[in-house]
Amino acid sequence: MNMETNKINIGEILKILPHRYPFLLVDKILEYKSGESIKGLKNVTINEPFFQGHFPGQPIMPGVLILEAMAQVGGILAYISNDEEMKNRLFYFIGLDKVRFRKTVVPGDQIVFDLTMLKRKMKMYIMAGRATVDGKLVAEAELMAAMSDEN
Repeated sequence: MNMETNKINIGEILKILPHRYPFLLVDKILEYKSGESIKGLKNVTINEPFFQGHFPGQPIMPGVLILEAMAQVGGILAYISNDEEMKNRLFYFIGLDKVRFRKTVVPGDQIVFDLTMLKRKMKMYIMAGRATVDGKLVAEAELMAAMSDEN
């Protein structure tokens, strides 16, 4: 991680998240503040495998995948907010509250995810997330994640 610029590139993301193609849904971390907030980016392309069936002739990114991408950005925030000895543990997405979808996401869009840590209690994290395209809100939610007990 580049601590000077507070950015994380795809190579570093691959070291943090266990997800791989076609389920890795974060391309870059634009900025972060450990324990507080993070901003991530997802480039949406027509090559995404889900566009074949959602929907033929009118491709729309499924809302659940927007939330999954948001959760992956939140997982990176949880990771960078922990001590070195905890960094080999998995973070599990355990809940969602206050979910709202505002606009559709289509090929060619760039989704920017802004997450803020609301609460951290031992191994549990609660974050507020917003997804925007061109500055317009497309989705928002409160996400809950928990750290595994094992490495």
